[in-house]
Amino acid sequence: MSTNTVEPYVVESVRVEIAAPAAFVWEVLVDYPRYPEWNPYTVAVATSLAVGAPIDLTLPNPDGSPGTFVNREYIRVVDPPRLLRYDTGTELPGIFAVRDQWIESLGPDRCGYHTTDTFTGEHAAWVMENSGPWVKAGFDAVARALRERAEQLRVLSR
Repeated sequence: MSTNTVEPYVVESVRVEIAAPAAFVWEVLVDYPRYPEWNPYTVAVATSLAVGAPIDLTLPNPDGSPGTFVNREYIRVVDPPRLLRYDTGTELPGIFAVRDQWIESLGPDRCGYHTTDTFTGEHAAWVMENSGPWVKAGFDAVARALRERAEQLRVLSR
């Protein structure tokens, strides 16, 4: 696999349907202090959520070893309850990643969720080869955990 590419590589989570309104799910998604209670992939987040501000994402080590690492990205779009976008900016030479988290209203009490990460740059192929399956598994776990968390909280809020 070549390490030079202009073609984007996209990792996409499973799409889940959630038995809760889109605005309710948005509030769960951006309730960062509670991430340690439910999010298996992004175990902590620090951000003001202001466009242009950093978002520090604490993730488990990709190799499964104990511990975590912080991945700094930058908030680009905050469009509640529809889209949250952030990217790596210039943090990682040779790689640029854009993460989109989508919430789609499917009616007054249902929505869909999925997330994508689009990698470009000189090292995109290498990143995908070495971390693509880990990112995909993490994104799928987040989608399922968000569904479970939002549905549990929705029942408790009634």
